Amino acid sequence: MEVLLRANCLQRLATPCFLRALHKDYRTVAPQNFSNYESMKQGFKLEIPEYFNFANDVLDQWAKKEKAGMRPSNPAFWWINGNGEEVKWSFEELGSLSRKFANILTEACALQRGDRVIAILPRIPEWWLANVACLRTGTVFISGTTQLTQKDILYRLQTSKAKCIITNEVLAPAVDAIASKCENLHSKLIVSQTPREGWGNLKEMMKHASDNHTCVKTKHNEMMAIYFTSGTSGSPKMTEHSHSSYGLGLSINGRCWLDLTPSDIMWNTSDTGWAKTAWSSVFSPWTQGACVFVHYLPRFEPTSILQTLSRFPITVFCSAPTAYRMLLQKDMTGYKFESLNHCVTAGEPINPEVTEQWRNKMGLDIYEGYGQTETVLICGNFKGMKIKPGSMGKPSPAFDVQILDLNGNVLPPGQEGDIGIQVLPNRPFGLFTGYVVVKAFIVLKPDYKANDKEQLKKEIQEHVKKTTAPYKYPRKVEFIQELPKTISGKIKRNELRKKERETI
Repeated sequence: MEVLLRANCLQRLATPCFLRALHKDYRTVAPQNFSNYESMKQGFKLEIPEYFNFANDVLDQWAKKEKAGMRPSNPAFWWINGNGEEVKWSFEELGSLSRKFANILTEACALQRGDRVIAILPRIPEWWLANVACLRTGTVFISGTTQLTQKDILYRLQTSKAKCIITNEVLAPAVDAIASKCENLHSKLIVSQTPREGWGNLKEMMKHASDNHTCVKTKHNEMMAIYFTSGTSGSPKMTEHSHSSYGLGLSINGRCWLDLTPSDIMWNTSDTGWAKTAWSSVFSPWTQGACVFVHYLPRFEPTSILQTLSRFPITVFCSAPTAYRMLLQKDMTGYKFESLNHCVTAGEPINPEVTEQWRNKMGLDIYEGYGQTETVLICGNFKGMKIKPGSMGKPSPAFDVQILDLNGNVLPPGQEGDIGIQVLPNRPFGLFTGYVVVKAFIVLKPDYKANDKEQLKKEIQEHVKKTTAPYKYPRKVEFIQELPKTISGKIKRNELRKKERETI
């Protein structure tokens, strides 16, 4: 088995059975999109077209169905801030507003297809518009958490070579402090009620922008977005996803794990800086025509979460295991969760005691899912499946998943090993395109051609580390006979990128 991803997986053994004092209203909710796991796995099939763009091929199609009365009256997007403010958009309104935003990117910001855009925003509607506007223009969307420091922002701007940044008045001073060090950055958009020198005010620009915009025709394997990893083992890596790897790949999450329909209202509490928000607050629900519900919360507040779940007709709820533990510490006797019928979690292993307590108090199971920034859902607990305490379920229907030893051999049940995804002979479509790394193509002068190439690579890397920021050094070095150039002598960087892609 050829393995692309290997992640340590502790085979969590089920705890001894004991008598459960189930909630009096405990419900085993039947899946809406499949009858059972086996039927879901056998019936899974997804064609990958040559051209695909989520904005045009999914969102705009739901807008047409909505207009024709072929979709429930659910909003496509529903935002609240806890202070009485509320935003509701239909798919048609989402389309109109995102086209305005797209025109701002291409006209006022002069961005071209393939240019990179960083959005560092809290849970406000403009973050979702930025996502869709980038899809429409073919620009590459990069999200960042608002917890980033000035140094973090500098690192992301320099390594991504982003030409545009979108943020709010809280982080704008940090951007201004380091902007001179970012040679590629030439456009700054601020979401604010007041103007700021050197920045385009997005709220004012949206008032005057036209919503007449034609979506670009993107190939399915064209770069769509970059997500920075958390950087637990070194500097954060740039994980590249294509229009199909997330735009189509996350349909697995929406249909199978979240079990969404156009009648559902999905609330995911993830921060906008992480790929999990793309998972459960953009692509998965909108693929299914469901409503994306958003609560602007600067921090996780258990009481506010419970009040929101009780007050609004949210049907599907997703949060981290830590959040569920915090919610269980609150007295829930005064709340009624009449609409809620599906609870899911990801990001870390969930304690069996938490799922047991949640079942007893809420009358609902928590369905755990596992995946990474580099993937869509790899495995999970699906509706209709008996949940074993400590288990993260069964493989996604899109992947051939096995537990392997250090030599890549499949292990028998009950043994600890690594999660392996088979990628040959046919690479699954829900995987990232690759890590975006700094690579140097070098033409050696005659005096250096006889040198040991591996030693020369190390010397070049160390030299760059010492003369520039350490993270700027080229992770990959290739010596070539000549650089491809235009008639005027400019290096054809697109040919070098194409050459590199062909080796992946």
